[in-house]
Order: sequence, then structure tokens, then C-alpha cells
Amino acid sequence: MNEVDYRFSKNSYSTASSNLQQRVIQAAEAVLARSGSIGPLELLQEMRLLQPVHFDGWRKGNELYQVLQDWIQVGPEKFQKTIQYFREWVQQRGLCAISATYTRRSPAGVEELRVTKEGDSERETFYRTHYTFPDLSAKKTARLSSKLKKPPDLVVVEKISNDGNCSECGAELFKGSLLMMEKEQPLCLACSDMDHLIFLPAGDAALSRRARKHSLLSAVVVRFSRARKRYERQGLLITDEALAKAEEECAADAPERAVVRARAAVERSKEDREFLDLFTHAIQELYPGCPAEEARRIAEHAGRRSSGRIGRSASGRALDPRAVSLAVIAHVRHVHTKYDELLMGGAERSSARALIQSEIDQVVAKWRP
Repeated sequence: MNEVDYRFSKNSYSTASSNLQQRVIQAAEAVLARSGSIGPLELLQEMRLLQPVHFDGWRKGNELYQVLQDWIQVGPEKFQKTIQYFREWVQQRGLCAISATYTRRSPAGVEELRVTKEGDSERETFYRTHYTFPDLSAKKTARLSSKLKKPPDLVVVEKISNDGNCSECGAELFKGSLLMMEKEQPLCLACSDMDHLIFLPAGDAALSRRARKHSLLSAVVVRFSRARKRYERQGLLITDEALAKAEEECAADAPERAVVRARAAVERSKEDREFLDLFTHAIQELYPGCPAEEARRIAEHAGRRSSGRIGRSASGRALDPRAVSLAVIAHVRHVHTKYDELLMGGAERSSARALIQSEIDQVVAKWRP
């Protein structure tokens, strides 16, 4: 290798190391900000060196992912560098270590999981150590430690199709049946030893919380929504005794909880009014030509609580100009153009939007400074 090739190779290695270090820092900061703590496995998932689906399979006891370390998709040298940069970042941030334990629930009880095949104590301790802010109070640190050690909930799925059988007893599982996935195989409630539990529908937070606390065995019931492409919680499976005790407790303090709910509703209403004022002001700053009453209507529509609209998103609550603009454009599309008529006439959404784009541009141009 000549001198030029050597310098090029050295610079390339330096650049690659710098890029990796930056990736580690960005990923670590993101996880810490989002979760309040970070461990090596969470860092690797954020960097996509460990796929979340593999981590979830490991937590659920899938035999395919029994040795999680085998699924960390990075070579030895890059792995060592990643961990080195992570430890340097932890030290520079002055973070405090918290011991965590990865476990999973099963009808038989709580099982402790291992990351490595041999269960080497030093490496297992490394993977289980999380780090959090140094100024966290003792109470919050204890709460965080308890949360990290808590195993995931047992999950029972409500079927939305008629096909399928229990992998153990062969019983047919019809639409609406409840089943549990054990090592990627469906089990009916009888085979999963959960048929003695009763279903408590979602809707009463206090009753659900107390019933879950008193039930020695419980599971979250979910159903897949084809429209939203996600699993949605339907309720809980709990014991008869737990439900009876929870109902008794809820009946005893119902008046006090009603007062608390009323106060919370008043506070939410005040917060909503303040937010709508701010969102309206943000609209008028970006679009001074927009009539005041119309700006208020846009804010009320986009910022309605639990609507899932742009005003309730993180960027909307932060009054990000792009989010504000999206709310305004959506309003113009539905109120100042024939977009809704085109959709009702059978036009495809993309075609309808293309047809009315010039109308939107004209209105927005009038409102812009």
C-alpha cells in the first residue's frame, strides 16, 4: 500500500468510526428521552442492529429466538465499537445504573429470560443494566426499576375469522373465540389453563385497574382492527373473586371518584380553551388573511381532544408551522372546494385532490402575507 492509499484508508476508517459514534449517540438520546432509561438491548433496537420483532419473540418465549444474542445483526468489531461509544456516552452524561430483569409471563408463572446461550453472568448483567438520569428522586428511581423488571402482560386474542384450530386439542376456533399464542401456535383457553377466567370489557378504568390488581392470573384481550391495521384492547380476563372485590371497592368510593372526574373535566376544558387560543393565534400568524372566525373553526376542528387529527399530534400541540399549515389546507380542501362532492361522485381520492389543488393554492395565496 502506497502513502496515498494508506492516508485514504485511514481517513475512511476515521470517518466510519465518527459516523458510528454519531449513530450511537443519536439513538441513545432518543431512547432516553422517550423512555426515561436505556439499556444495551434498547440501544441495539433503536439502531436496527436488533430487530424489535426478534426482541418481542424472545420476550414471548418463541423457541426460534431463545438465544437472543444470535439475532444481534452486527459483526464483532462493530459491536465492540458500538458498546464502547455507548459506555463513553453514559459516562459523559453522568447516568446512573439500574438493574433490570427480563421476564415473561405464562400460565405457569413468571419465567426469567437469558440473552446468551451459556447464561454467562458477566454478559447477562451487562445486557440487563439500564441507565437513567442522575437527578432522579429515590421514589422515581424505585418506580422505574420496578417497571423495568415487570414482565409483559399475557395477551389473549379475539379471533376475527372462522378458520383455525387449537394446536394442542384440535378444537375449532370460530370467529369471536379467544385464543392465546404460545410459541407462535394458537391455544384455546382450556389448553392454556385460562378457561376459568371471566371477561371484563374495557370502559371502566377504576374497575379494570382494581380487578387486575386483585386477580392472581389475568390477561389483556385484544382484537385486530382491519381498518386501523393494529390490535386494539377489548378488556381483561380476570377471576370471579377479583371482579367481586373490585366492584365492592368501586361502589364504596364512587362519590369521591365522581368529584375527582368532575374536577378533571373542568381542568381538561380549561386546557382545551387555552390550546385553542394558541392554535388560533398560530394560524393567524401564518395566514393573516384568514378570517378570525374561520381560524377559530380550523383550530377547534384540528385540535379536538381524542380526534386523532393533526392538532392533537405531538407536532400540532407544539404548534409546529407545518402541522398548522396541514390543518389549514385540510380545512380549505373540504370547505372552499368541491372535494367532498367529487368523492361522493365516485372520484378516487388522489384524482379528486389533483383536480382541486389549484383552488386550494388560490385560497392559501390570499391568506398568506
